[in-house]
Amino acid sequence: MKQRNVSIPMLKVMKQRNEKIICLSCYNYSIGIVLDRAEVDMVVVGDSVGMVELGYDTTMPVVMDEIIHHAKAVVKACKYPLVIGDMPFGSYNVSEEQAIVNANRLMKEAGVDAVSLEGGNSVAKTIKAIIKAGIPVMGHIGLTPQTISQLGGYKVQGKSFSEAKELIDTSIMLEEIGVFALELECIPWVVSKTISEKLKIPTIGIGSGANCDGQGLVINDVLGLYDKPPKFAKRYVNLSEIIFDSIQKYIKEVKEGSFPNSEHSFEMSDNKELTSFKTFYK
Repeated sequence: MKQRNVSIPMLKVMKQRNEKIICLSCYNYSIGIVLDRAEVDMVVVGDSVGMVELGYDTTMPVVMDEIIHHAKAVVKACKYPLVIGDMPFGSYNVSEEQAIVNANRLMKEAGVDAVSLEGGNSVAKTIKAIIKAGIPVMGHIGLTPQTISQLGGYKVQGKSFSEAKELIDTSIMLEEIGVFALELECIPWVVSKTISEKLKIPTIGIGSGANCDGQGLVINDVLGLYDKPPKFAKRYVNLSEIIFDSIQKYIKEVKEGSFPNSEHSFEMSDNKELTSFKTFYK
C-alpha cells in the first residue's frame, strides 16, 4: 500500500506541537478527492454511512461489506490523509478471532491505514488482539452509537462525577493497551479537556468541546447534505438547497427545450459526411 502523507507518528507530533488535527468522515470518491485536495489530516469511513448515505435509522444495520465498499472509494481518492475504517456492530463482538479477520479485511480489501472500534473495558482484549496482529486501532468512547440501546438514546456521556471518572480511567487504559488516537463523542468539555491533558496520544472531539487535540465531523453535516444533523455539528453551507435549485433549473431547461443546445451536442466528422448523411436520409 502506498505510503500516505499523514502518518500515525505525525499525529502524535501534531499533538506535541498543539497543532489541531482535522478529521472528517467521508464515504465516496468525489468528496474524498476534495478532502484530499484540502489536506484534511484524518478521514474516517464511519458506520455513520448507514444513516447519512444508506437511509438506516441507526448505525446498527451496517455490515462489513458496506464499510469496505465505501472505504475502497475513499482510499482511492485520499492520498494525503490517514484513512481509518470503522468496525461496524457485529464485526468484533463475537470473538477476538472474528475481530482480527474483519480488521484484516478492512486493511487488505479496502486499503485503509487503521481501524476504529467503539467501547472501553468490554473491548479491551479485542483491541489488544487486533493491535498484536499488526493493525493500528483508534479508540472511541463517550457516546457510542453502536450501544445506544444500552445508553438509552443519543445522550451526552460523563455528566456525573462517577461517569466522568470512568471515562478518564477508560481513556488511560486504552492508551496503555496501544490505541494510537481516541475519539471522544458527546462528552462535557471539562472532561474531554482533562482526558486530552492526561493522554500522550491525540484526542479527536466529536461534540466534546474545543480542548481536544483535533475535531471530527461528518462531511454530510458540514456541507448541509443531511437533514438530521446532531446538535454539535455546524453546517458551513446548505448544499441540499443548492442541489435542489440546480435540479429545478435542469428540469425547466429540458422541458422548455433549451437544454441541450449546440454547446452540449456533437457534430459529424466533416461537412462531406454530413451531406452524405442528409442526402441518404432526406
